[in-house]
Amino acid sequence: MSDRIANIWGQRNPHARDTPWPVRLDQHLEQGVAEADVQRWVQSACVLCSNGCACDIAVKDGRMVGIRGRVDDVVNHGRLGPKGLYSSWQWNGRDRLTRPLVREGGELVESDWDTAMDRIVRRSRQLLDDVGPSSHGFYTSGQLFLEEYYTLAVIGKAGLGTPHMDGNTRLCTATAAAAMKESFGSDGQPGSYTDIDSCDAIFLFGHNMAETQTVLWMRILDRLHGPDRPKIVVVDPRLTKVAEAAIDSGGVHLAPLPGTNLALMNGLVQQLIEQGWVDEEYVSAHTLGFDELARTVESCTPEAVGEICQVPAADIRRAAEIFGTSGRVLSTVLQGFYQSHQATAASCQVNNLHLLRGLIGRPGCGVLQMNGQPTAQNTRECGADGDLPGFRNWDNQDHIDQLAELWNVDPLVIPHWAPPTHAMQIWRYAEQGSINFLWISATNPAVSMPELPRIREILRREDLFVVVQDGFRNETAEFADVVLPAALWGEKQGTFTNVNRTVHLSDKAVDPPGEARSDLDIFLDYARRMDLRDRDGEPIIKWSGPEDAFEAWKACTRGRLCDYTGLSYEKLRGGSGIPWPCNEDHPEGSDRLYADGVFPTAPEVCESFGHDLLTGGVIPPMKYRASQPDGRAFLRAAEYTALPEGPSEDYPYVCTTGRTVYHFHTRTKTGRSRQLRNAAPGPWVELSPGDAAALGVAEGDLVRVESRRGAMEAPARVGRGIDGTVFLPFHYGYWDSTGTGGPDGGQPRAANELTQTEWDPVSKQPLFKVSAVRVTKLAPGHGPAPAPTTTASAPHDPAGAPPTRGDQDAETREEPEAAAPPAPVPSPEHSPGIPAPVLPRAARKG
Repeated sequence: MSDRIANIWGQRNPHARDTPWPVRLDQHLEQGVAEADVQRWVQSACVLCSNGCACDIAVKDGRMVGIRGRVDDVVNHGRLGPKGLYSSWQWNGRDRLTRPLVREGGELVESDWDTAMDRIVRRSRQLLDDVGPSSHGFYTSGQLFLEEYYTLAVIGKAGLGTPHMDGNTRLCTATAAAAMKESFGSDGQPGSYTDIDSCDAIFLFGHNMAETQTVLWMRILDRLHGPDRPKIVVVDPRLTKVAEAAIDSGGVHLAPLPGTNLALMNGLVQQLIEQGWVDEEYVSAHTLGFDELARTVESCTPEAVGEICQVPAADIRRAAEIFGTSGRVLSTVLQGFYQSHQATAASCQVNNLHLLRGLIGRPGCGVLQMNGQPTAQNTRECGADGDLPGFRNWDNQDHIDQLAELWNVDPLVIPHWAPPTHAMQIWRYAEQGSINFLWISATNPAVSMPELPRIREILRREDLFVVVQDGFRNETAEFADVVLPAALWGEKQGTFTNVNRTVHLSDKAVDPPGEARSDLDIFLDYARRMDLRDRDGEPIIKWSGPEDAFEAWKACTRGRLCDYTGLSYEKLRGGSGIPWPCNEDHPEGSDRLYADGVFPTAPEVCESFGHDLLTGGVIPPMKYRASQPDGRAFLRAAEYTALPEGPSEDYPYVCTTGRTVYHFHTRTKTGRSRQLRNAAPGPWVELSPGDAAALGVAEGDLVRVESRRGAMEAPARVGRGIDGTVFLPFHYGYWDSTGTGGPDGGQPRAANELTQTEWDPVSKQPLFKVSAVRVTKLAPGHGPAPAPTTTASAPHDPAGAPPTRGDQDAETREEPEAAAPPAPVPSPEHSPGIPAPVLPRAARKG
């Protein structure tokens, strides 16, 4: 047994390079529930990070009472992280929205579904008649199921004809998609988690994997504890557990000033070229743009780059040498790059490093432009964000015609006269009054969006009709005209796809509380009440449940990179998740992409014709075709430019926001888990020892952080970051620290009070990582800051705070090399009396 609050990554199972990752079964049950008490185990996968760990839900007396990892799954081999163990099932009907709410006399009051939906439909029809589809905006999440995203996309793009559809995936994963489109012609991760098992070096660019994808970090730790361990190189301004591992492995910790990532990356590319660490044959046969790239980085010497980034030139040389001389390299990228200055340009340089060395499509040679949310990949695939379904190109008329034929609508109905509206522009249109109807599903923008004072003013607008669809009454719901109670994970059925394209099926384990409905049922009800029809007068939505929706989605993917046609609910039930493309050519799925060096860049196939990385200007189709990509990847180049908002005399620090291992997004779910809430109960302001001393701030002192847009107050953690940088966790809003609802007196606690309404010119992702701030001490502390001691937020002085631990209910079962537990039983309403198949061990994936 193990306390997985204190021991986040559990026990080690070392293994050698090119050997399978050993199995370990992680299991946690509600206090007082024994394994023998569990009546059913129901198949699912965790939805509290983008890793997509397969799991089984324990059910007793109609309640979720525990969880265990699935040992046969290719993703996690039975492991789960703290959020999955202690939160994914513990909301369990507590503090839930159980009936629709409507606004009466300025207050939200309980109502019924007919009243709530009638109000939505009446306002929707009125605006469609008076203004047209551009009056409607949909802002969704990275946490619904594939079937729900696709249904929403068809409603918006074929039923209503609005271009204003995006999600909070714009805040965390848009740059991943943009960088892959720019380099490879399409979204879709080239690499695989199995590359960890085979690589010689791992580069983590702006990715604190130890906290954001804990199970993936376990996989790296098990390599690091085995023979022939890989070298680690990490780019992060904080001394994270990943950075500590890099130093210990003989690798490098590069800690650049926030906002200088592109300069650093151009320096690494320059070194590969100068030192001759380029596979010239691969570059000639499989890429375009080498000469321009070489010219762009020619002056980016380690000394020049080191001065910009404040990183030793020797460290830059050493990192480049590791990349240039290692036989097999895996790279991962996340928010430290995506939410920063020149995000897409910097992320493209990661792709360039791999293309220059030909390290792609082979075991141990992967690129993972990571996602931040569990189903962000589905948002992008299905077109519920600013893309078209099936990775189609909005600027390619043939792709529009394909969708029009599939949906049986006039092609002119599908919005494609300009790029789809990204989330930041949707909010601007709402601010300007051209969007009057905003449907927000499964997200909490009143905490997660940048420049929160502005977002609150937008949500308060009298001319904006706001629908909020969620499982809980969160901060955003307080601004809604109608609130719809939604079923959550474990209470509905559907599929979702993780970072490395692995598709999992989640069966319904329990009924949702009260009158809550699945998001799919809500969208279907809206389409029915709106009477949305195709050109033959038939309903635009031709399915009535999740499995039918999945079959419709398969038809949409046929022949595309994200081909699902070889998958089915039956195939996904009982064994491992399966990575797409899965079709006649790849009946068991595809572990990695581009092994043949052929990329989806041909004009008739590509998802995008590309952009100027500095301005975001769209490359015209004729110019793209003239480059004759013919399946070759692009080596995209861009020069480093200064920050749009840098430190100044009045605001001398750069503020960067991020996550802690114990919470997910705005704590709507994790804040209701006692174990996770106690581990990180409130926000903190993380300062370097040097900055704290200069400010006269000691551990736990109350400080105020101000930007040009707003302020927040919290206790100080004297941490281990670099001078000039302030770190804030972004999870905390105006709810009190118990996570049970109700304002906490209006104390400004949210990091996004400070962040700016600026975004990357290509991906349109906000710049959460680079806000200029000042810090003021307000009062002496009454003890250490509430920051955990187990992670990157550990105090500079180890004696400065008590160690973070769980209570007696945190004990979790861990069994290395565990025998497979009994297979889960599908939800009876879907497969009466039929147990899930148990595969022979030799036939199991992973």
